[in-house]
Amino acid sequence: MKKIATVLIVLTLAGCSAGENDDLKQFVLDSGKNLRGKVEALPEMAPYKAFVYNAFDLSDPFKPRKLKPSASGGAFEPDMTRPKEPLEAFSLESLKMVGMLKQKNEIYAVIKTPENTIYRVRVGNYLGQNFGKVLVVSDTEVKLKETVQDSAGDWSERDSSLILQQEQ
Repeated sequence: MKKIATVLIVLTLAGCSAGENDDLKQFVLDSGKNLRGKVEALPEMAPYKAFVYNAFDLSDPFKPRKLKPSASGGAFEPDMTRPKEPLEAFSLESLKMVGMLKQKNEIYAVIKTPENTIYRVRVGNYLGQNFGKVLVVSDTEVKLKETVQDSAGDWSERDSSLILQQEQ
């Protein structure tokens, strides 16, 4: 009887294990039937062409250039020997006109520096870093003519102005 029980148990176990995961195995086989792998060909490589760099004697565009004045300097060349005035140490954009005053029939503009120092200027004074000479002082603005140098070293003039600004 022991032998019969052992044989029945072995047959039962063998019967159960034969059909395990058959449906999964069949799905894997069926899903890969119609697939075809396709690898695209590599693009054709162009042959290497050597480039000879011949611009060693040209100026480097990433280094600042020093201006070399032309022989004539232009008709507007400023007087470099003239003593500088205090307001020529500041850029014109940093200066503010904050008022106007009149003394002995002469009109002065009141100019404020970034350091909160107050100066008065009149026609003929200089201010700004571009040799700006004051031409007109009015109630609302200071008109001046600046002398600037271009990249070729020639001097030219341009009109600028400081407009009266209200302090907050």
